[in-house]
Amino acid sequence: MSLNVSVPEVPSIRELKAAIPAQCFQPSIWKSISYFLFDICLIAGLFALALYLDSWYFYPVYWFLQGTMFWALFVVGHDCGHGSFSHSKRLNSFIGHLAHTPILVPYHGWRISHRTHHQNTGNIEKDETWYPVTESQYRNMPRYIKFLRFYAFLVLFPLYLFRRSPGKDGSHFHPASDLFLPSEKWDVLTSSLSWFAFFGLLCAASWWFGIAAVAKFYIAPYFVFVVWLDLVTFLHHTSEDIPWYRGEGWNFVRGNLSSVDRSYGIFEWLHHNIGTHAVHHLFIAIPHYRLKEAAAALKPVLGPLYRTSNESILKAFWNAFRKCHFVPDHGTMVYYKPSSALSHEEKLGALDAAKALTRALETE
Repeated sequence: MSLNVSVPEVPSIRELKAAIPAQCFQPSIWKSISYFLFDICLIAGLFALALYLDSWYFYPVYWFLQGTMFWALFVVGHDCGHGSFSHSKRLNSFIGHLAHTPILVPYHGWRISHRTHHQNTGNIEKDETWYPVTESQYRNMPRYIKFLRFYAFLVLFPLYLFRRSPGKDGSHFHPASDLFLPSEKWDVLTSSLSWFAFFGLLCAASWWFGIAAVAKFYIAPYFVFVVWLDLVTFLHHTSEDIPWYRGEGWNFVRGNLSSVDRSYGIFEWLHHNIGTHAVHHLFIAIPHYRLKEAAAALKPVLGPLYRTSNESILKAFWNAFRKCHFVPDHGTMVYYKPSSALSHEEKLGALDAAKALTRALETE
C-alpha cells in the first residue's frame, strides 16, 4: 500500500536537531536541583500554612495549590525519567524517586511506560496513552467503559497505574508485566517497594492522626494533582485537528508532531513549561527550562506542522470533550470524529440505500 497523498512530508530528526541551539540539550544539575527544591519548599510551606490556619475557608485554596504543586513535582520526576534532569542516571533515579514516590507514582514503572508512549506517539495501534478508539470499537463499547473513557477520564490515572489502558495488559508495579524487559526487573521492584512503603506510611498516619486529617492534608490535594495530570496529558494529544496514523503512514517525526503546545497562563512556569510539548516530544533530552528557546528555533523550520493553540484551556477541553470520540476504521492518516457523526452517517447510509432501492424499482 502506498502512502495517502494527504500524509505530510516532514524533515528528518537530524535536520530538526540542527536547527536547535546546542545549549538547549545541556542540562544544568544545579538549575535542575533548584527547581526541585523550589517545589519541595513550596509544598512544605503550603502544608505548614494549612496546619497553622486550620480553617475551612483556606482548605479549598490549599487543596488546589497543593495539588498544583504535586503536579509540578511530577513534572520534575518526568524530566528525570527522560534524562533531561541531568546526565547522571543515578542522580536522575534518586531525584525521580524523591519526586514521584510522595505523590504515589512508581518512578521506574511509569518512566518505562512513558518511554513506550514517546516511541509510538501518534500511532493508533501502538501508542500507550490517550490513543483513540476506532468507530467499530466505539459502536461495540460497553456503556460503563464509555462512561469511564469519556466522562470520568480526569481521575483515571491511579487505575491506569494498576491496570493500564483498555485493551492493554500489565501493571506498572509488576516486573513481569508486558511493559518491561527482563533487565528492568529490579528497577521496577525498587519503585514498587518504594510506592508501597509510602502508602504504608499514609495508612499509619491515618491510624495515628485519623483518616479525616490525611484526607484533608493529602488525599484531596492528591486528586487535584490527578486531575491536572489527566487534563494536561489529554490535551497534549487530543484535538479534532491532530492527525493519527496507521502502518506506513506513521514515522517518528510525523507521529511526535501529533501534539499541540498550549499555554496554561500563570501556571505555565510553575509546572515547568510542560505545555510546550511538541519540541519535548521530538527531543526528550531538552530540560524544561530550555523548551521555549528550542521551540522558538524549531517553529520556523516546521511552519504549520508545529501546532500551537491559542484557545483557553477550558475551551480546548470542552471542544475535545464534545468532538473527539473515535477515528475511522481505515486510513493511514485519520482525525477524531464526534459521536454525533454516527447517527448522521447512518442516516446518510439509509438515505443512499433508499435511493438505490427506488432506482432499482423504477428500472423494472
